[in-house]
Amino acid sequence: MAVIHDTVLKPGKLELLTSWLSSRPWYQGGAGAPQLGKAGGFRLDDPQGEVGIEFMVVTDTSGARPVRYLVPLTYRGAPLDGADHALVGTMEHGVLGRRWAYDGCHDPVLVAQLLALIDGRAQAQDQNASDTPDREVTRSRTGEGPLPTGTSAAGTAAVTDDRDGTELLIAPGTVLRVQRVLRPAPDGRPVPPEGALGHVAGAWHAPDGSRARGLFAVLTSG
Repeated sequence: MAVIHDTVLKPGKLELLTSWLSSRPWYQGGAGAPQLGKAGGFRLDDPQGEVGIEFMVVTDTSGARPVRYLVPLTYRGAPLDGADHALVGTMEHGVLGRRWAYDGCHDPVLVAQLLALIDGRAQAQDQNASDTPDREVTRSRTGEGPLPTGTSAAGTAAVTDDRDGTELLIAPGTVLRVQRVLRPAPDGRPVPPEGALGHVAGAWHAPDGSRARGLFAVLTSG
């Protein structure tokens, strides 16, 4: 299990995201810089223990209305070859030293573990506590047989951003969609699209202090 260190990051994660988020095609904030606050998220473990994997939910209040974004991130102790285009930035970790933070949709380790989560082979972990499952994160899988590993999604040609999310071509005809702009599900019960092969749903803090739930990722074929 990944260990959560109680230490200082320079710059902090929200500071790092502030200078990166507005450049994304799915950013829907105001004309000025994003005004970000942490709203939730979860972690996944790297089986090799080398890469930190975090799915952050942030709220941006810079526009006419608050917008919640899902930002999958990976943290590495050295640059990821061929992923300069996906670098969010670098920061100094009080325990681990310099860390390279990447948009996780371009990192094969995160993609493989997200597929493992959908497949029931990985467990979502609490964002802030070591060795603590996050029971608010739910997943489903339909059909039988192993899912693709997702390693082909490391290339830029396999990853496409649009107005609301990011689509990763996992295998011919199989697409993993990460929902970047989050929307609360009616009655707090996220329902994947008809015909979906699997999904991940989670929760975040709504502006009124309640907990909202929605879809984080959907796997489709066809």
